[in-house]
Amino acid sequence: MRLDEAVWGLLHQALQLYRDNPRATGHLRHQLARLEQPLRVAIAGPWRAGKSTLLNALMGEDVAPVAGADGSDVFTWYEDGPQPRATAYSASHPPQELAMVRSATGMRVDLVGWRAGELRDIVVSWPTRALRQVTLIDTPAVGGPGEHGRSPVMDRVLRDADAVLYLTRDGRGTDLRVLESGRESVVGQAAPINVIMVLARADETGGGKIDALLTARQLARRQHRDPRVNALCVTVAACSGLIGLAGRVLGESEFTALAQLAAVPRPELEAHLLSADRFLRGELPVPLDNEVRAGLLDRLGLFGVRLATTLVRTGCDSRASLSAELIRRSGLADLRESVNRFFVDRREALKSRSALAAVESLLRAEPGPGTAELLGTVEQILAGAHAFQELRLLAALRDTRLGFDAELAAEARRLVGGDGVGLAARLGVEHDAGVQRLWEVAADAQWRWRDRAEDPLLRLAQRRGAQVVVRSCEGMLAELAEGGR
Repeated sequence: MRLDEAVWGLLHQALQLYRDNPRATGHLRHQLARLEQPLRVAIAGPWRAGKSTLLNALMGEDVAPVAGADGSDVFTWYEDGPQPRATAYSASHPPQELAMVRSATGMRVDLVGWRAGELRDIVVSWPTRALRQVTLIDTPAVGGPGEHGRSPVMDRVLRDADAVLYLTRDGRGTDLRVLESGRESVVGQAAPINVIMVLARADETGGGKIDALLTARQLARRQHRDPRVNALCVTVAACSGLIGLAGRVLGESEFTALAQLAAVPRPELEAHLLSADRFLRGELPVPLDNEVRAGLLDRLGLFGVRLATTLVRTGCDSRASLSAELIRRSGLADLRESVNRFFVDRREALKSRSALAAVESLLRAEPGPGTAELLGTVEQILAGAHAFQELRLLAALRDTRLGFDAELAAEARRLVGGDGVGLAARLGVEHDAGVQRLWEVAADAQWRWRDRAEDPLLRLAQRRGAQVVVRSCEGMLAELAEGGR
């Protein structure tokens, strides 16, 4: 049985079990509706981690934050819609449409009349392709684990979102404890499949030197190899949301100003880029008024101005070429690829995981006749669903203790969807390969990995890993037999 069918059946069994409990049945129907909705991706992290800036970069527009000081504890949801609108939700008032006003720092909404702590959610409809497949959630700052070892904000993030981009400065200490606190349930322990850790504000790594973004990427690779980090997320990425957003929205007037600065000999310009105060108030060798200087700092930060002028000086001679290079260097392109590969391409598995977590939580919170049997069903689905087996193998392949050599590990990762879930990506062939070519490569892989799965000289963990790969190959052959590509 397919994973989505098993989860759908489980939800209906739970509905029957709780048929006399209106609150529980409402919650379960909500979970059924979520299976048909876009993937929910929350952007979470501690205070000043750069959540709203990264959300803007992913959307490619200056939209967040929508809330002012009185909305600092609000979850703000961004979903696709025909026209911009914002709706406020609270526990004590009916939904209320809010006035939206664009400001220099994003989209602001009128929160007059709302008391602090009264507003729970703001849902923003915004017409953009970036929100066709996902709903992005801008969250309040995540504090450290409370007296019961849990972060209230992170509890809600894990409950309401299907996947999480967790922003952190260094991926250590409190941030790891917050993520570990979300693994207490059976579903949470199944595999670290719904979290990408993001080393945010990468432009500030190492004191904001010109090689800061490269240093941040190296740090991300080291963090990914840390067993404690590895157990909590599917990958670690480094990204400067500020530089990435600048690349996506850079205007011609901003490029012209940067080109003027780049025309100044580097030693002379560097003296004016030692601090923001010097850049704003010093006597620049080119005529840029204070408003333009302040705009460049707001758009790029001091590091970004240094980087952008260096790029213009070394060949980025148009707004388009500079924008593309800023996006590439920021890590935004790599992060978006990771989001697509690990989240969007596996949205059915992630949404099913959310539904399983919701059912498990309900069964444990309100036990009664039949709940033990349904908890067993949850565990059976987790253990038997091939989508989860693939994700668990991907997690294990990041740990060299599984025992596959580098070449075998790379092939296994590709076949179970680590490089993309399409047939061509899994099989490592050209994207326009014909059915016959796909069939031959899949059948050959199935034969070779079945030999490994049955090899008594291999360790049990290796044979079990090979069995998962064989099952993936069988699934591809079945898809091809049904006319898929």
